Amino acid sequence: MLHPPLLTALVVDDSFAARARITMLLELGGWRVHQAVGTEDALRVAALIGPDLVVTDMVMRQGHGATLMRRLREQGSSARFLVVAARRTHQTLALASGAGALACLAKPVDPRLFVDVMRGLTPTAQATAPAAPRFSAAAPPVEEAGARAVDMYLSALPHLLSAIAAGAQEGDAASVATAAEALAAASDRMGHVEVAFLSSAVARDARRGVVTHTRLVKLVDLCARIDQNGRALAV
Repeated sequence: MLHPPLLTALVVDDSFAARARITMLLELGGWRVHQAVGTEDALRVAALIGPDLVVTDMVMRQGHGATLMRRLREQGSSARFLVVAARRTHQTLALASGAGALACLAKPVDPRLFVDVMRGLTPTAQATAPAAPRFSAAAPPVEEAGARAVDMYLSALPHLLSAIAAGAQEGDAASVATAAEALAAASDRMGHVEVAFLSSAVARDARRGVVTHTRLVKLVDLCARIDQNGRALAV
């Protein structure tokens, strides 16, 4: 079965953790992701790769998201824009909307909200979105993720579980929470309700600095029961 080519995303943020978080979520959705740390760096990378999507922080030490979006448009970029911001003030929302952004999300980005916004835009959506979508907080849901979505989900499972396990072993609750939230968002999108629910519980605990071994074992067991077609096997 032929799959559509991967779309390319550029993530722009001067925070390594923020870039890594968004990159992981995009890769789960089937995007090829590049990163940049500021406006000038982003313009150089964009000139080389011609991104289909740019996810940018609004306020950075090395530039401003609104300036980046304006300069990309002036250079002929047809990329879609998504803004993230530590403070979603009326001014920030107005600047994001005025620059043509699809939405402005609060930092740290909530994985479930991010997935909702990206639905219909990802390569797994198997659909062409309008050239100039309205600024909003969410995009229409997609009922069938398609074969590429299953492939990406199955490929991501061991990596996310390994990240959760490694974080637990190192006592890094923040890393456990980030990986568990990403797993919850991806599992919810694929219809694996039990995995999504348990992953969310693991993430909530980790945000409080608690990592429960029994929940981790159950989570691994649930994921092990997902077959090669992305279906949950009966016990």
